[in-house]
Amino acid sequence: MIAVFSLGANLGDRLGFLQCGLDAVAEAAVAVEVSPVYETEPVGGPAQGPYLNAVLRAELPADTDLGDLIGRAEGLAGRVRGRRWGPRTLDVDVVSVTGPHRVDPALTVPHPRARHRAFVLAPWLDLDPEANLPGAGRVAALLADVDRAGIRRRDDLRLVVG
Repeated sequence: MIAVFSLGANLGDRLGFLQCGLDAVAEAAVAVEVSPVYETEPVGGPAQGPYLNAVLRAELPADTDLGDLIGRAEGLAGRVRGRRWGPRTLDVDVVSVTGPHRVDPALTVPHPRARHRAFVLAPWLDLDPEANLPGAGRVAALLADVDRAGIRRRDDLRLVVG
C-alpha cells in the first residue's frame, strides 16, 4: 500500500518531533519520501504557537496497522492527547491510502479535512506535483482554492530519511 501522512508539531523541539514521526514510519516502510518542511499558523483551537508541518509518502506492507503506526509515532514524541486542535508535540494523520490495505474503522481515509488545509496540500504538492486526493481531485487544484496565508516553506529546515 502507499500511504500519505501529514505530520505537525508545535511544542518543544518541533523539527525533532517531526523527525521522530518520520523515523517511526520509515522503520515500518519499504520506502519513504518526505516533503520540505513548512511553518504554519494554527488552524482552529485555542491560542498556540506556530506549527512545523511535513508530508510523507510511504510504501508499507499491506497488513500494516495504520492506527498502531500513528500511535507508536506520536507516543515516541511524548504526545499527550488533550484539548481538540490544541498544541501537541506530534500529530500524525493518514491523508490517503492506495492499494491493498487493512481497513481501520477508527480512521477516516481519505482525511475528511485534507482538501481544505494548505499545511497538508502545499508540502504534498512539493513532494508529488501529480498527487491526487481520492474523491477530491488534483492536489494542485485543491491548493489553488484554499487560503495560503500563514504558511511558508522553511528551506533552512530539513527532515532526513534513513
